Amino acid sequence: MRGDRKENSAHQPYPILGGMEPAEAKEELRRAIRSHRTERSPRLRDEAAVAFADVLDTVPAVRDAAVVATYVSRPTEPGTGVLLDRLAARGTRVLLPVLGAGLARDWAEYAGADDLLERAPGRPPEPSGPALGADAITQADVVVAPALAVDNRGVRLGQGGGWYDRSLKMARPGVPVVVLVFPEEVYDATERPLPLEEHDVPVHAFVTPTGWQPLPAPAPAPARAG
Repeated sequence: MRGDRKENSAHQPYPILGGMEPAEAKEELRRAIRSHRTERSPRLRDEAAVAFADVLDTVPAVRDAAVVATYVSRPTEPGTGVLLDRLAARGTRVLLPVLGAGLARDWAEYAGADDLLERAPGRPPEPSGPALGADAITQADVVVAPALAVDNRGVRLGQGGGWYDRSLKMARPGVPVVVLVFPEEVYDATERPLPLEEHDVPVHAFVTPTGWQPLPAPAPAPARAG
């Protein structure tokens, strides 16, 4: 994986300038990475979805979990459709986000691809089963979370809504959090650190279509004065 990071660094968006506040730097990165993701063809995305599932089959925390909390991918994200079906086929209970009004958090069980529908414009597809409550994440043995990028300290760049940062804080202590990213979205923190704020929750491993790697927990972000 280390060689992959160096090979992809030339194609890695990093529009961060000195003096930027973390929140501003995050937004610049999100715009750049989202734009870069649109360049990947549907065929390559489909191939990557299979590869992500293949790699996740080798991650012990995922392979051995009785309950996995994960997400339904949007078109340009690392695909989770293959993963969801494989987990369900082997009897794993799969929890998926249900986005309530505003920033409300909830979860429901995966009941097959045909059950996933876009319940509101702009939201990812959601299961139709009964909502289990925000604390359902405490039942998960591992969380496979979305990310736009990750660095080798364990810092995750999310989509900006804060939904997962709030949800991950409710997971049981010690439950591993694994993120799915494309190879060029793995950043070397010594050269291109991702912005870190106090509310950010560290992750424990990342998966790309070519492999996976555990990560150390990053130091907390410094508290802001005032």
